[in-house]
Amino acid sequence: MQYQRVSRDVVEELRSIVGKGNVIFDDEEKLEGYAHDEVQGLKSMPEVVVKPQGAEEISKILKLANKKLIPITPRGGGSGLSGGAVPILGGIVISFERMNRILEIDEDNMVVVVEPGVITNDINRVLKEKNLYYPGYPMSVESCFIGGNVAENAGGGKAIKYGVTGRYVLGLEVVLPTGEIAHFGGKRVKDVTGYDMVHLLVGSEGTLGVFTKIILKIIPLPGKIVDLFVPFSSVTDAINTVSKVMSIAGIIPTAIEYMDRLSVRTAVKYLGGRFPIPDAEAYLLIEIDGGNKAQLEEDYEKIGNLCMENGALDVFIADNNSNSERMWKVRRNIGEAFDRFEPIQQGEDIVVPKKEIPKIVEELQRLSEEFGVLIPTFGHAGDGNLHPTIIKPKDMSMEEWERLLQKLLTKLYKKVKELGGTLSGEHGIGYKRKKYLPIFLSQDEIKLMKRIKFAFDPNLILNPGKIFDIDMV
Repeated sequence: MQYQRVSRDVVEELRSIVGKGNVIFDDEEKLEGYAHDEVQGLKSMPEVVVKPQGAEEISKILKLANKKLIPITPRGGGSGLSGGAVPILGGIVISFERMNRILEIDEDNMVVVVEPGVITNDINRVLKEKNLYYPGYPMSVESCFIGGNVAENAGGGKAIKYGVTGRYVLGLEVVLPTGEIAHFGGKRVKDVTGYDMVHLLVGSEGTLGVFTKIILKIIPLPGKIVDLFVPFSSVTDAINTVSKVMSIAGIIPTAIEYMDRLSVRTAVKYLGGRFPIPDAEAYLLIEIDGGNKAQLEEDYEKIGNLCMENGALDVFIADNNSNSERMWKVRRNIGEAFDRFEPIQQGEDIVVPKKEIPKIVEELQRLSEEFGVLIPTFGHAGDGNLHPTIIKPKDMSMEEWERLLQKLLTKLYKKVKELGGTLSGEHGIGYKRKKYLPIFLSQDEIKLMKRIKFAFDPNLILNPGKIFDIDMV
């Protein structure tokens, strides 16, 4: 596809649509902030950034882009880890900074209606006043936009009990790539009228449409939360305990997070302060919630005893917000800590069936030894979604690093596939992982996805270069 550059005439048309003050052009310093997400080393400058304030303006922008054959990249909070919001081919970035309103809290239907630029955690800050709760919980909850969460079908720490973002999306207002404004779903729990377009668009990574309103299911606020922080002297003991919490204890926790020693040490160094038993080999962070205090106490005692029977060094119980936040802050900041202290590294997003977690952790340890690199690992052990982080040795050249990384990742992904897993659990394919997609999907399956893309976006203007190459038909 031969795209066109953004001319000054196009810039003037964009200014007429959204207002002069809502267009960034010919200002490299300001444009640079929209050239990357959180993927290390991936950067591509947009030619222009526009900040619309509604579906009508976005419709006009998309129609203009189709007419001029200019690529468009939708961008939320820029907290993504797949390169999905990076304008690989330049063109126009649509930023949702101004579309940041919570439009309605409908308690009768137990839904909240939001614009895509709302910071995810702000939804719960408002809902809490009404004793309500949106269970979506990506780890970047304080910075990510809900539109990006829907585009990636983001998961997070609480997916074991509450599921991922897509479970809560009941309806969407979306501007299609050709500029039409469409409405799918609504404030309904049931809807089998035609194809399930809502859940086709959820997780489509900004390639099939631009969300302008999102209807989310909400639930009553959980009554009480207790967190257990459990250090282990053995990685194997920690990992093997994960499935036993549910199968033997018979309890479905809100979250079971796994962190190895290097992950915790790095996060604690980044944050400052101290952490219990810093020399343990591995840690589990287990959260449970419920409205019945007596039942909750019984559950955490049962989980704590099971952990001790399976090799735990101790069980620390946090039953207040301050102590819980102290534990979760370490877990949430592991990624940023590695970014700070390890300038060149590769974070992954593999997912396997829960019972295969011990095998994939074993494989990661084997690959670490085979390739002579550190691979600290952390993630959502309760749902099989782990984030191994491959760290470049400081004395290795970039050429050697790139060759090593490709060989290591290919071996890792083939093992993930063999165990019934897949390439990404919550971060998406984007630009970062697309060359590995054929390990997991057949050519026929990929061709079907491409046909869907062409049906929505015949001129291939919306987020090109993501998931698969646009010139492959």
